[in-house]
Amino acid sequence: MADENIPEDDTPAPGRDDAAVEQQADPELKVTQGSDLSDGSGQNPSEGLNLSAGKRLFSGSCEFLLSAATPDQVPASILPEIAFAGRSNVGKSSLVNALPGRKTLARTSNTPGRTQLLNFFEVGDRLMIVDLPGYGFAQAPKKDVEAWTRRTRSYLKGRPQLRRVLLLIDSRHGLKTVDREIMAELDKAAVSYQIILTKIDKIKQGALRELMTQTTEELKRHVAAHPIILPTSAAKALGIAELRAHLSSLTLT
Repeated sequence: MADENIPEDDTPAPGRDDAAVEQQADPELKVTQGSDLSDGSGQNPSEGLNLSAGKRLFSGSCEFLLSAATPDQVPASILPEIAFAGRSNVGKSSLVNALPGRKTLARTSNTPGRTQLLNFFEVGDRLMIVDLPGYGFAQAPKKDVEAWTRRTRSYLKGRPQLRRVLLLIDSRHGLKTVDREIMAELDKAAVSYQIILTKIDKIKQGALRELMTQTTEELKRHVAAHPIILPTSAAKALGIAELRAHLSSLTLT
């Protein structure tokens, strides 16, 4: 399918080496590779992770495969899948770009709601990444928004190879009502999901710690939620190594 179907989002992806970008991050922000930032549950997001395995996974082939508008267009595959979900403008496409360190894997823009299709990216022969339509805001007719919502729900409930949904939350705003509605649906469908905080370079470290503590407490009430929260910034390449490592643990060996 033509490249114009590739989604767009709002935050610039890193174009340089992770370590080099991290050195230029906000000096108050210490959420970097090997960080000791606790998520409030007493668990360290970096503890026990194989960062080298994550780096190897995304240093190889990582390519856009196709965009699906209907269930019959979803690719037949035995690869484990990880779906990226979140409100429009949360930075999904930017995070997809940050994993292999490429600016153009998924295009970005300042227009919320541009992700109208399910976009599939194949990582080597080991993993499929799915960029889902954004929810919560879209500059589009109501009937189109409803269609995107049905398409996403159909995928989430009918994809046996789906290993986990990464639910992206803008760290500046925290969980909103629409996020909690999605979490309730995932709980009901018994679909495992994990909270990924985005744009952490835009808030103070104290505020980030408080957000992680509050969110961790709330997740205890959700049966399908993964207990570890990952703080990230696509713009500053913060938490990207940890996210790669988490994803590598879910791949085919």
